[in-house]
Amino acid sequence: MSPTRTWAALIAASLASTALAASGLTGRAFALAVLALAWTKAELILRRYLQLVRVPAVARGFSLGLTVFLALATALALIAA
Repeated sequence: MSPTRTWAALIAASLASTALAASGLTGRAFALAVLALAWTKAELILRRYLQLVRVPAVARGFSLGLTVFLALATALALIAA
């Protein structure tokens, strides 16, 4: 994926975040959607902009850390809602 396509995907994800915020959703559905968008944007930035796709071991490490963090955030969101 080229930097331009990555940028376009990040813009699309940001527009989705804005639409989600304006939708009036609350609770679990909102929290899960926000976390899914955050994961998507983080992966795009890590793998494409930072070009970690060229270093698979490092990319896997960052993805693991991100996944653990977002899994904990998801668990807390589900408990709190």
